[in-house]
Amino acid sequence: MKAALNCVVVNFAMRNMKAIVTGGAGFIGSHLVERLLGEGFEVTVIDNLSTGRYDNIKEFIADINLIQQDLSEPGKWQKEIEAADVVFHLASLADIVPSIEKPQLYYNSNVTSTLNVAEAAKINSTKVIYAASSSCYGIPDQYPTKEDAEIRVEYPYAMTKRLGEELILHWGKVYKFPVVSTRFFNVYGTKSRTSGTYGAVFGIFLAQKLAGKPYTVVGDGTQTRDFTYVSDIATGLIQAYRKNITSDIFNLGSGQTYSINTLVNLLGGEVVYIPKRPGEPHVTHADIQKARKFLDYSPSVSFEDGVQMVLDNIEFWKEAPVWSPESIAEATQAWFRELG
Repeated sequence: MKAALNCVVVNFAMRNMKAIVTGGAGFIGSHLVERLLGEGFEVTVIDNLSTGRYDNIKEFIADINLIQQDLSEPGKWQKEIEAADVVFHLASLADIVPSIEKPQLYYNSNVTSTLNVAEAAKINSTKVIYAASSSCYGIPDQYPTKEDAEIRVEYPYAMTKRLGEELILHWGKVYKFPVVSTRFFNVYGTKSRTSGTYGAVFGIFLAQKLAGKPYTVVGDGTQTRDFTYVSDIATGLIQAYRKNITSDIFNLGSGQTYSINTLVNLLGGEVVYIPKRPGEPHVTHADIQKARKFLDYSPSVSFEDGVQMVLDNIEFWKEAPVWSPESIAEATQAWFRELG
């Protein structure tokens, strides 16, 4: 998709601008809500709290409107979107393994709900900032990876996020409301998920560190990831709203890539190695030149500083499940069986 031509800063009066954050009680959503409140937005959070945590937003609960409803079903949330200036659509189910085991649930959450958001947004041309995923690139040919790289989804989570992206952009084109899709790369930071689902490496490693257990490193640990601190993602999302862009796609990453072994060294501790999984890229690395040019996006948190901020708040993960090589092998059976 070609970059928008008219990409200038819009001088919004931020006071009284109405923002919706779907999934606002989640990891990234709660950070975005806090930033929006700090900039004077009136904020409504729509979250069914199935994976989001009330604790993530309780410190500013008096300053927001919380609607605990499911976007896959009709509700008063629809009128809220119709009346808003912008909806940041972050609500979705994440993680690979459960998407393989329960693809229909993921389709309902990540595609049907996005359709419902699009239907509400088109009524009064509410701008939509969609949280897409870099998993759509699968195992790309080139690094850093640009937005026009071939789409190669490897598992149902990636497919449902890609379908949601295509849907929201198409609805914006046909029904003439502005849509910006942002593809996230390996977001980490405080408040990241602590659910029982085997998922993101930071939550796994931090719980293992608290329990004094070795880190379960996949493969030999030389694989690298474009780890992006959550506050930089929040900045990119707000910039996507501020700019006068009506239809486009942007990578939001750090623009750097770091090995899992580097992460382990920063965290400190023993390591045990577990088998490499099918369908995972050896490298994720975002080309963020387009976001730099058109969104004035400039990630500012170094990997070292970000890891230290997480360690300074490690008690957040004290109730997270502690994974072992044996429990991981059991949890990822479907992964190896279906994608191997």
